[in-house]
Formats: sequence, C-alpha cells, structure tokens
Amino acid sequence: MTMHLAHYLGMLHRSLNELAGAFSEVGRSHAGEPDVHHICERLADQCVEHSRRLEPFVGRYSEEASDEPERLHSTLFSGTRAGGLGLLRDLHDLYLMAAECDICWTLIGQAAQGARDEELLGTVNACEQETSTQMLWLRTRMKQAAPQALVVAS
Repeated sequence: MTMHLAHYLGMLHRSLNELAGAFSEVGRSHAGEPDVHHICERLADQCVEHSRRLEPFVGRYSEEASDEPERLHSTLFSGTRAGGLGLLRDLHDLYLMAAECDICWTLIGQAAQGARDEELLGTVNACEQETSTQMLWLRTRMKQAAPQALVVAS
C-alpha cells in the first residue's frame, strides 16, 4: 500500500516554515503598524510551533520533500511592499499562504481519520483551529486597511 500522506505532510511542513518567514518579514516591514508588527511575530512563532508539532509524524510517515510551497511562496511573496496598498497586498499574500496550510491541515486530518491515527488527528485539530484564527485576523485586518489603501489617494 502506497501512502501519499507523506506528500501532504512534507507540503504542509514546508508551507508552515515559508509562512512563518513571511509573517516575520511582513511584521518587520510594517513595524510602523504596531498591531501588524506584534501579531505577525506571534503568528510566525505559532507557525514554527505547528511545524515542530508535525515533526513526529513527518518521521513516522517519511516526509516527501516537495518544492510546491517554496514555489507558491516565491510566486505569491517576493518581498514586502511599502505604504497602505503595500500592507494590503502583503496581508493578502499571507492570507493565501495561510489558506494553503489550512487546506493541508484539513486533508491531513481526513487521512488521519482514515489511518486511525488519533495522535495526528489531535495535532491537526489543534493546529487547524489556530490556522483558521490566523486567517480570520488577516481577513479582518485587510478589511480595516482596504478603505484607506483603495479609496483614499496617497
């Protein structure tokens, strides 16, 4: 029996690391927005912790390295931008990267149920909830930034 769970574990593991780096970079770049700076740093740490929590399963299921998250990161996130529109675009990129992690958590959760791996399922449930909260904050912060960035001339 071939288990493709390893592919998704590898993809999620790399995606989390890419997202952590992007959160940190956006937080530093937009340090003038104190909420963005502090929350992005906290969310970067959360992604690092999620990656750490995945490691036992990566070992158990023999992670398959994939360059997909790196390609997604380089396509979506080629560095931060300046100004109000830049903040909005950076948050948008983070949202799309977090959505990649979110769907990976969902699919891995389904596989964990199928494999009857309660330990993996517990990790998925905890981390998936935190990823949903990350996406909610990003969506809310984009809504807050949009009127200024898109309507008010700078």
